[in-house]
Amino acid sequence: MFIISLIIIALLTLADQLIKLAVVNNIDTGEIIRVIHFGDFDVFNLTHITNKGAAWSMMEGKTWFLVGFPLVVILGGMVYMYFKRKESKLLMVSLALIISGGIGNLIDRIRLGEVVDYIKFEPINFPVFNFADICVVVGVIVLAVYFLFFDKSSKKKPVEAAETADASSENASDTPTEDITDG
Repeated sequence: MFIISLIIIALLTLADQLIKLAVVNNIDTGEIIRVIHFGDFDVFNLTHITNKGAAWSMMEGKTWFLVGFPLVVILGGMVYMYFKRKESKLLMVSLALIISGGIGNLIDRIRLGEVVDYIKFEPINFPVFNFADICVVVGVIVLAVYFLFFDKSSKKKPVEAAETADASSENASDTPTEDITDG
C-alpha cells in the first residue's frame, strides 16, 4: 500500500499543479468567473489570487517558516507512512492526501514565493482556496475518522488494562482466606 500511496501523492500533486497552471494562464489576477449562481446570487466562483501567507494570509512574510514547517510535516508524514505501511488503507490514503496537499502548496511557495488560490465559495465569508488545501482538509478529516473509529492500537490498550484489572480482582476473590479469631 506504500507504493500506491506514493502514486496517489504524485497524481494529486500533479493535478494541483496543472490546475494552478491553468488558472495562472487563463484567469487574470483578481478576475472573477461565475461558475454556479442562482440569479444574482453567486454560490461558487473561480478567482485568481495569490497568498504569501498561510491560511487566511496568516504569517505573511514568514517564508522560512512557511517552507520549513511543511517540509518537516511532509518528511515526518512520509516516514510515518512507511512505518505504518502494513496498517489500514484508510490511514495510508489520509496521509497521502495531507502530504500531496502540502507538497502542492510548498512547490508554489518555493517556485513563486506565494500560493495560487482560485476557489471561492460565496455563501459564507471564507478565504479563497485551492485543490491542495482541499486535499489537506479532507486528509485531516479522514485521519481523524481513522483514529476515532478504526485505529485498533489505541482501543486495545484501555480494554487490555481493564481486562487485566478485572482478572486481578477475580483472582483475589477466588483466593481462600482463613478466618483467624481469638478464641
